[in-house]
Amino acid sequence: MSAAAPHHHPITVEPADIDFMGHVNNARYLGWVQDAVIAHWRNLAPAEAVAQHLWVALKHEITYRKPAFLEDEVIATVILEKVQGARAFYETLIRRGEEVLAEVKSSWCCVDAETLRPARIAADIAARFFGDRTSEPSAA
Repeated sequence: MSAAAPHHHPITVEPADIDFMGHVNNARYLGWVQDAVIAHWRNLAPAEAVAQHLWVALKHEITYRKPAFLEDEVIATVILEKVQGARAFYETLIRRGEEVLAEVKSSWCCVDAETLRPARIAADIAARFFGDRTSEPSAA
């Protein structure tokens, strides 16, 4: 499987995101990545899979390029690189216009919502993320 089509997730910079230096606190970028990855899952996975599975971050590797400020128009673009069993590997670019503010490589584990144990992603569900959809995505 090649990397999936990008998913664009708009971000609103809130006053609470701003730190003592007058720009978005570095830790907030990780929250944006989580929001974007979860939105990607909810946008493409069937409603039943969304209800039955949760995602937890295993690892983030982040490179900060430029600061973000209050009122900036920011977009997180997530690209699902691959799915292996219960794990998913993403690249996320956080941009302001054409400027890359941060690059994030992350790995995630899918867990069963009831047992909280790792849950393998079914091949037909994973295929939806890589353009091989047999039905339309849910509106969840």
